[in-house]
This record gives sequence, structure tokens and C-alpha cells, in this order.
Amino acid sequence: MAAAASSSTFPPPCHHLPQLHQNHTKSLSSLFKPKSRTTKFSVRPLSISPKASLSDPFVLQIAETLEDSNSSSSLKQSPILQKLRESSSESILSLSWPTRKDEPFRFTDTSFIKNSQISSISADPESNLVDFESDGGDDTQTPNIVIVDGQIVNSLSKLDELPDNVYVGSILGIDSDEIREEVMKFVSNFEDKDLFWSLNGIGAPDVTIVYVPSDCVVEKPLHFRFYSHETSEIGSSNLPMSNPRVLVLVEKGGEVGIVEEYLGGAEDKCYWVNSVMEVLIGEGGKVSHTYVQQQAPSAAHFKWTSVRQESSSTYKLVEVSSGGKLSRHNLQIQQVGPDTITELSTFHICVRDQTQDLHSKLILDHPRGVAEQRHKCIAAHPRSQVVFDGNIKVNRLAQQTDAAQLSRTLLLEDSATVNMMPNLQIIANDVSCSHGATVCDVDDDQLFYLLTRGIDLATARKSLIFAFGTEVMSRLPCDSLQKKVERHIQRLLDPTPS
Repeated sequence: MAAAASSSTFPPPCHHLPQLHQNHTKSLSSLFKPKSRTTKFSVRPLSISPKASLSDPFVLQIAETLEDSNSSSSLKQSPILQKLRESSSESILSLSWPTRKDEPFRFTDTSFIKNSQISSISADPESNLVDFESDGGDDTQTPNIVIVDGQIVNSLSKLDELPDNVYVGSILGIDSDEIREEVMKFVSNFEDKDLFWSLNGIGAPDVTIVYVPSDCVVEKPLHFRFYSHETSEIGSSNLPMSNPRVLVLVEKGGEVGIVEEYLGGAEDKCYWVNSVMEVLIGEGGKVSHTYVQQQAPSAAHFKWTSVRQESSSTYKLVEVSSGGKLSRHNLQIQQVGPDTITELSTFHICVRDQTQDLHSKLILDHPRGVAEQRHKCIAAHPRSQVVFDGNIKVNRLAQQTDAAQLSRTLLLEDSATVNMMPNLQIIANDVSCSHGATVCDVDDDQLFYLLTRGIDLATARKSLIFAFGTEVMSRLPCDSLQKKVERHIQRLLDPTPS
């Protein structure tokens, strides 16, 4: 039986958080003090196991540091931010720092962060501006949003020529009741949150909102550039942590392109970026998402991307990740309507002692869904580590699904580590699905072909290694960004000047 059409583009969230008094602020420390736990808020009691109630001291220390930083901030209070921080504070009670004994982190060593003293970002980026534009590229024709340490820097951003009723900016600057109500529905309603998602919710100084109304097409992509200004010296025990957060709401029939570019600072600096992006696409909507990660060599970079697709919607992701000492992308996508299209293309490269980790989960629950995942990686250093855990689940009602998953890694050093876990779960019986994975060095037949054309061995090998990632890089949305990324990859593969 067909469901009746709803008056709202987005369906109600899967669950509702308890109503909290807007005139109070819940501190993490109060959650661990029995005298104040039940006196400040009218929330239903939390069911906490004895083990969870002890909590992880390191996690609690980080959370309280982030909370103290926000409580002393001069930013105006927002009910939406308050809701996000309170729900994140509650969820932190039952979470502990991940170890190798935890399945999602079985191959990912986070001791680099655990052995550091985490500090919050205290500076207001507007009060201590640095010339970030020199790193931003030459694409001045598209709307640009500069975010420094999690906060928009309006003086460096350019948001001219946006269509009417499109809102791009701080959650504190929303002046439309309609947009504010939609944002309030979906902030922090993600069910499968983990520790880093919750820490971002506590520490985010602001939330950048992208709102595209029904049937509105944003012709030019929105280019987000993320910078880390507050850093520490390599060898220091201090690790400054920033928590950028972006919420993208695309109503029925809307279309927008999003470019996320994380740019590193000086190579002798270290810092931790813990970023979250939520994308909600209405019926027939289209989102083209580009994610480029070029953090400093000693940085930690954690990224959460959560996508919810309504019927007949399209989501396309192109990712190129090359920076950081430890980089992890958690990508979760749910198709909640029929005739939905999801395309994922990722390219990771490790040229030093670093870890590139992609954990993805795509859930198909409705008929005639299309899902294509293409993952490529180059391991070019003896101590480089590649982790790919890709899950595509085709549930019973997702009949006539077309799903394909392919992961390929170019292993250039024998002592490099590659952990690949492609996973295609099929419960429906009328589907067309395939998956595969390979780990190998440069193809001998391709190398021989170039040698027979008079190309020397070193040049032929370099050409094939670079060409390995062009299948993904060629999908970047504009020529200027594509050329910029290609030059960066070439410098990583061949740092010696020609």
C-alpha cells in the first residue's frame, strides 16, 4: 500500500531526544556528580552500566576540556547548539577510547593521540587572521567559505550570487523560522554515533549550515576550505583539537555541489582535526560531494560523513586523501527510498609513515537502488598502512538493486601494511551485485608495453603509478581543483625537483 504524501520534505527523525530546558547548560562534570545529576535538568534517567559509569578518564578529560572552552567562549548561545552539546554529553557516558581490541579499530592505532595532552582551540579566528588565501587555490568564481579552527571567517569568505532562499553560514545567523525548525529536527539525530562523533558535538564552536530549498539548483559548487591555525610543535605533548561541523539540508528537487578541502599548515606543526558533515537529501535531490584532505604530515585527521537519501535522490562522492600521520574517514549512507543512486570514488595515498583508513557503510532498504563504490590506494612507504573496511548491505526489500564494490591497492613496498575488508551482504534475491579486491605492484604487462615504446624503466614506472589514481582524480568537479590535486600527488610521489 502506497504511503500518503507528507507535507514535509524530510520525514520525522528516527527518535526524539528528551526536551531540555533552554535556559540551562548541562556540564559534563555534572553528569558524573550524583548531587547535581538530577537537579539541573528534567530529563529521563540514563541507564548506565556499572562499567560505563566509571567512564574512561582520558575521554572525560577531553570532553571537559572542550566543554570548558565553549562555556568560556564569547559566542552567543543557540538552542540548537545547546541541544547538540547536551545529547553528545549524554552519549559520552557510555563511550571509551578505542583500542585494538575493538573491532572498528582493530587495524588502526590511535596511541598517537592517546599519548598526547589534548587542548581545545581558544582563539577567535577573526581576531588573529592569517593570510590563508595563499593556500586556497585560484578558483575565485565559486562561492568560498573559509573555516578556521571550526569557525567561519566571514572576512575571507565569498558568498555572493547565491540563489534566493539559499542559506550558507553560521547556525547563529539563521533568521528564518522555517530553516531553524528544519535544522532543529536533524541536529544530532544520528543513531550510530561513536566517540569521535560525540566529541565533535561537544566541542564544535559553531555549525555551518547549507540549506537549499525545494527545486532550487545551485549552479556553482560551494567550496569549503578548512584551516588549522592553532597548532603545536612536533615533539610537544600538546595536541590542539578543532571540531568543524557542517549540516547540509537539500529539500525536494534541490541540487548543490559541496567541495571540502582540508589544507595543512607548516610541516613542523601538529594538531588534531575532528570533523563532521551531515547530508540530508530530499526526494529527487542531488548532491555532488568532493572531499580533499591534505593535512600536515604530523596531524591527526578524523572525519565523519553521514548521508541520508530520500527516494529518487542522488549522492556522489569523490575523495582524495593524502595528508596526516593518522587519517580516518567514517562514511555512512542510508537509502531510505526507492530509485536512489549512490556513487563513491575514493583515492588514498601513503608516502611516509602514516595511516589512511576508510570505514564505509551503505545500507539499501528499498527497490531499484543503485550503489557503486570504487576505492583505490597507493602504499609507497615501508611503514605506511592502508585500512579499507567497506560494507554494502542490500536488505530484503531492496529488490532489483544494482550494487558494485571494487577496491584496488598498489603496494610499492613489501613491508607496507594493507588491511582490506570488502563486505557485500545480500538478503534480497532479485539483484545484480558484484565486488572485488586486489593488492599488487605495478602491472608487468603495462610496464612492458611502455618499455617497448622506448620509455625508460624509471619514467614508465612513475607514469603508471601516477595514472593509478587518475581514474578518481579525473572525477573532481572543476579543472582548477583537479590540476591542483594532481600537482600535489605528483610532488608526493616524486619530491625531487625535475
